[in-house]
Amino acid sequence: MSQVKESIEVDVPVTTAYNQWTQFESFPQFMDGVERIDQRSDTLTHWITKIGGVKREFDAEITEQIPDEKVAWVTIGGETEQSGVVTFRPIDPAHTEVTLHMDFDPDGMAESIADKFGFIDRQVKGDLKRFKHFIEERGAESGAWRGDV
Repeated sequence: MSQVKESIEVDVPVTTAYNQWTQFESFPQFMDGVERIDQRSDTLTHWITKIGGVKREFDAEITEQIPDEKVAWVTIGGETEQSGVVTFRPIDPAHTEVTLHMDFDPDGMAESIADKFGFIDRQVKGDLKRFKHFIEERGAESGAWRGDV
């Protein structure tokens, strides 16, 4: 099992950053390689990704969700094994630290090599930078889900 952990400061309040992160269907707008996410229920999402020419479909279950604090998940079924948590920490009323910690099992030689050479870390860092740009440019979330899981 491999791990990646990246953080970024976004120039929006914690509630705005958290609310946007709960809008999973918007992820393709800032996550490279994510083609589509369908929200099937409050705790189940279906992902379609294409990274390095490899297309994957899998479901992810939200295992813990606390408004303005964190969203945790684990994949179920499909070809991809991963789990993770995104945490949100207010720095001050207008700034938030977003930290993504993910555990994953590289599948096959290509993913193992990509992991070994830091491609996954760079991918996550790039996704967080695009999230920062996305939410700061909007200035407001596109929606919110404030439930506890």
